[in-house]
Amino acid sequence: MRHKARTAAATGMAALTLFVNPLRALGASNELEPCKNKYSPQQQVELGDKAKAGVYKQMPVLPDSSPATQYVQRLGNKLTANAPGYRWPYNFHVATVAEINAFALPGGSIFVNLGTIQAASNEAELAGVMAHEISHVVLQHSVCNMEKQQRVGLFAGIGQIAAGVVLGGEVGQLAGEGIGMTTSLGFLKMSRGAERQADLEGAKIAYDSGYDPRGLPQFFEVIESKYGEGGAQFMSDHPNPGNRTEYVDKEIATFPPRTDLLTTTPDFARMKTEVAGMHAYTAKEVSSGVWKKQEASETVGTGMNRSAGAKAGSVKPDLSTPGPWKSFSGDGFTLEIPSQWKAYGDAKSGMIGPSGGIVRSTDGAAGNVVYGMLIDHFQPSAGDRDDAALDALLAEMVQENPGFSPGPKKPIQANGAVGRSIDCDNPSANKGAGEHEWLVAFQRPDGSVLYFVFVAPKADFETLRPSFQRIAQSLKIG
Repeated sequence: MRHKARTAAATGMAALTLFVNPLRALGASNELEPCKNKYSPQQQVELGDKAKAGVYKQMPVLPDSSPATQYVQRLGNKLTANAPGYRWPYNFHVATVAEINAFALPGGSIFVNLGTIQAASNEAELAGVMAHEISHVVLQHSVCNMEKQQRVGLFAGIGQIAAGVVLGGEVGQLAGEGIGMTTSLGFLKMSRGAERQADLEGAKIAYDSGYDPRGLPQFFEVIESKYGEGGAQFMSDHPNPGNRTEYVDKEIATFPPRTDLLTTTPDFARMKTEVAGMHAYTAKEVSSGVWKKQEASETVGTGMNRSAGAKAGSVKPDLSTPGPWKSFSGDGFTLEIPSQWKAYGDAKSGMIGPSGGIVRSTDGAAGNVVYGMLIDHFQPSAGDRDDAALDALLAEMVQENPGFSPGPKKPIQANGAVGRSIDCDNPSANKGAGEHEWLVAFQRPDGSVLYFVFVAPKADFETLRPSFQRIAQSLKIG
């Protein structure tokens, strides 16, 4: 994948890191450093700003003038004053979403769901959650996740996309820049190792800010008691590394004793009263877009959340044999597609499908891929060829798509090019109805892998297979 060139300003921004404090050592032996990545601080902020614009398009967010947002901003500023490392331009927002969750974007934008504030028992618990998210920024976890997705490409989360996760309006622009991320925010799903690091660093930030650091593991216990382990969205995005309370308590035991640690404050009590009666949208309501028909609220770019108008439909496409075909040119390849199919993305990575197969919102953004094909490039490790390169691609796909099950590899030829094809199942995709994917991959002379994933609900795949096969056979590389 291409990446945006470093500008002189970006280089200067990176140089500023020499003048900030390095990350402190945690406890006696755990010294945490930001994960290594290719993005300068300025580039990370730019990425975060683009993702933030996508969040405002996809989620209801309270205006900055609301009491709840101002409270979260005060608490966030108190915590970031004690965050180590680079001085990111932290900013805090409240999404009026019922699910207990919070997430941090690259560069310092942090969103806290209203349901999280409503569920917290005291300020120390909420401070612990926010310190945990601040730690993801400090340690640059989401950017490293993004780079990991880049190795597979823009469409690493095949099953997730087909199950109905909406791609944000910036996806075409981001793909064009080779960033390889989507505003579906899949890059925010953390590994257990990243979660452990954020727990440890978050406990120290909360402690340095004057809060009882045991608030963080207590809040996780509250979530698990209410939803069961893994039952809340927060626990899905922030998987338990195991023995969470035990290792956080062990870390806390290394902190110097303090008698002035806060558990709660009058400000928190007032805020609990404020948010108790506020409506928070369910995930289903957020996905449907019903919130866009309500009172507008502030956004990043325009100052207002604009209604997207009528809700995007999901008409089942015509599965009959297509009529006329047309030529489609990509980055170093051409192929034939049905003339009525639409293409989105750029020349190097994108999605193509029939009307109704790729749902578009009224603002023109590409959305749910249910019937159609995904096109992208994968860069394997140096020296990996043929089956080894395909195995590396499959390993990434399996890791990124729970339930994704590839079948045996088969040879495939297209106009003299020899590649591999694999039929894959994902029973949990497509909202539990099941999905079938046919992966077709060809390795280029430079070692990169050009691959196509043909996607349809399991019940309809064989009806579309002849069209998919004709597309694959028409491929010309070079």
